[in-house]
Amino acid sequence: MGAYILRRLLLVIPTLLGVMIVNFALVQFVPGGPIEQIIAQQQGEGNVFESFDGSGSEVSATDVGSGNDTYQGARGLPPEYIAELEEEFGFDKPPLERFLNMMWNYIRFDFGESYFRSASVIDLVIEKLPVSITLGLWSTVIAYLVSIPLGIRKAVRDGSRFDTWTSGLIIVAYAIPGFLFAILLLVLFAGGSYWQIFPLRGLTSDNWDQLSLWGKIVDYLWHITLPVLASTISAFATLTLLTKNSFLDEIKKQYVITARAKGLSEHRVLYGHVFRNAMLIVIAGFPAVFIGVFFGGSLIIETLFSLDGLGRMGFQAAVQRDYPIVFGSLFVFGLIGLVVGIISDLMYVLVDPRIDFEKREG
Repeated sequence: MGAYILRRLLLVIPTLLGVMIVNFALVQFVPGGPIEQIIAQQQGEGNVFESFDGSGSEVSATDVGSGNDTYQGARGLPPEYIAELEEEFGFDKPPLERFLNMMWNYIRFDFGESYFRSASVIDLVIEKLPVSITLGLWSTVIAYLVSIPLGIRKAVRDGSRFDTWTSGLIIVAYAIPGFLFAILLLVLFAGGSYWQIFPLRGLTSDNWDQLSLWGKIVDYLWHITLPVLASTISAFATLTLLTKNSFLDEIKKQYVITARAKGLSEHRVLYGHVFRNAMLIVIAGFPAVFIGVFFGGSLIIETLFSLDGLGRMGFQAAVQRDYPIVFGSLFVFGLIGLVVGIISDLMYVLVDPRIDFEKREG
C-alpha cells in the first residue's frame, strides 16, 4: 500500500503542473488584463469589458502579458506610467519566465498579493474558506442522512409503488439545475414574491455579536437553510441510487439467504450483515462527494445568496483579471482535489481491508 500511495503522490506533481500550464496558456489569449482594467478605471470607464460594444471605437484589449507595450485604451497616458504598471504586475517579463517564477513561489505556498484587494491571496482564501466549507459540509451531511435511509428502503421495497414514485421525484430533483432551484427558493421564501421567512443574504444577522449562544446557533441555521437546500438538491439522486443498488447486490448473495434460513429477523439481516458490506462504497466516497459539492455549487449558490465565500471571490477575481487570486485558488483547489482522490482510496481500504490497489494494478 505504501508503494501505491507514493506513486499517487508523485502523480500529483505532473497532473497539477499540467493544469497550471493549460490555464496559464489560455490566459495569454484572454482580452482585458489587469493593466487594461486599471487604464479603464483611470479613464472613468469603470470596467474594461463595458467598452466591448462591437463599435471598435473604445478599448480594444490586447493579449495579457504578450509583451506588447501598446494598449489602445491608453491614449493620453504617459508611456512611463504604462511601463511602471507592467513592471509592477510582472508583465515586463516573458510569459515563460513569469510562469516559472509563479510555480516556484506556489511550491513554497507563496501566492503573492491580490492586484486589487491589497491583501495576500492566502489571507483572502483563509477568510473566505469557512463560508464555502459550511455549504459543502452541511450539504454533504444532509445528503447522506437522507439518501442512505431512503436508498435502503427503496432496496427493501424494490419494484413497489414507493420505489417507483420516489425514483421519479429523485430524477426530477436531479434534473433541476441548482441555480434554478435557488432562485425558486428566493422567490418563494426570501421575500421575492411570496413569503419572507428566511433572510436573503449572508450567514449571520447584523446583531450577531449581541445574541446569546443559542441565539447565534438559531440565527446561523436560519441563514444557511436556503443555500444548503439549493446546493444539496442534486446530490440526493446519485447517493440514493448508489445505496439502493449496493443493497440489492448484497441482498442477493448467499450469506444473506443463509442468515434468513437461520431465523434471523429482517432487521438483523439488513443492519447486522448487509449494511456494513453495502455501505463500503458509499462511506468511502464521502471525501469525493464533499469536494464535488464544495467545488460544484459554491460559485452560483454563493453569488445568488450573497455569501462571501471562495466561489464568489474566484468569480470576481476572474472578471477583474486578478490573476494572483485566480491562479492561487486554482493551485490550491487542484491540489486539494488530487489529495482527496488519494484519501478516497485510503477510505476504501479502511472500511474494507480486503481491497488491495497494488494487486489490482499488478
